[in-house]
Amino acid sequence: MVADNSRKPKISFAATYASSAFSACFAELCTIPFDTAKVRLQLQRVAVVGGDVMALPKYRGMVGTVATVAREEGLFSLWRGIAAGLHRQCVYGGLRISLYEPIKTLYVGNDFVGDVPLYKKIAAGLTTGAFAITIANPTDLVKVRLQSEGRLPPGVPRRYSGALNAYSTIVRKEGVKALWTGYGANVTRNSVVNAAELASYDQVKQTLLKIPGFKDNVGTHLLSGLGAGFFAVCIGSPVDVIKSRMMGNSGAYRNTIDCLVKTLTNEGPMAFYKGFFAYYSRLGSWNVIMFLTFEQAKKFMRGLESK
Repeated sequence: MVADNSRKPKISFAATYASSAFSACFAELCTIPFDTAKVRLQLQRVAVVGGDVMALPKYRGMVGTVATVAREEGLFSLWRGIAAGLHRQCVYGGLRISLYEPIKTLYVGNDFVGDVPLYKKIAAGLTTGAFAITIANPTDLVKVRLQSEGRLPPGVPRRYSGALNAYSTIVRKEGVKALWTGYGANVTRNSVVNAAELASYDQVKQTLLKIPGFKDNVGTHLLSGLGAGFFAVCIGSPVDVIKSRMMGNSGAYRNTIDCLVKTLTNEGPMAFYKGFFAYYSRLGSWNVIMFLTFEQAKKFMRGLESK
């Protein structure tokens, strides 16, 4: 994903897409319990009683949230929404990662030699993130809806029996357009986070490879993935909170701006970093797993295509 890759045989776009989608799906499967905890924390609000504001105590921290969900709803409920999550990664993950290099090349030109400027890496990440989520928004909506099902009071029937039922129910009751609920917050969140992830991974890896002793190996990929996850969380947490609230309870807000204003007014600026450690546990580990798997998958595909 960086300049040193020019020394290696290139692989086809189809092979890159397959490597991207497989790596993203594997990372999703490993880390979705953290994502479920993150969504629950972000959707948890504050209660106003007698003019005093007090935090609802049900979910406290990433570990506490995971334990509470597992205890009250069963261990496998932590993987609620995994089908939609895998749908999302096959489309969104595959497109945003596989298109990054071609779009970056488009921005610098085929004849460019040297290190690609950071701002062009960021531009490529913003572009591929926005394009990919425009197509994949319905899968994101269904995943969040399924993950938030456990918040319903006991005895209240669940809205959806599974991912496919959720797609059809949303279209039947809310219309096709509803599949793009929260699109404004989602395209902002995903383009920003994608740029933070891919550009920072690209930049960190490029920088490390210039340091004596560092090689294009698992250790370098691990450090680059940790850096990508950290930058993505710091930059993307506010828009991720808004996205989760818009998709989890769209009826409470008129639009993205209304959600932002209400959250800021009622809960203060720190509400935008609700679930921060759960988010980093999720996104940090997700990036490490995805990039490590992606580099190995590309190596495997390169070997297949060279035969």
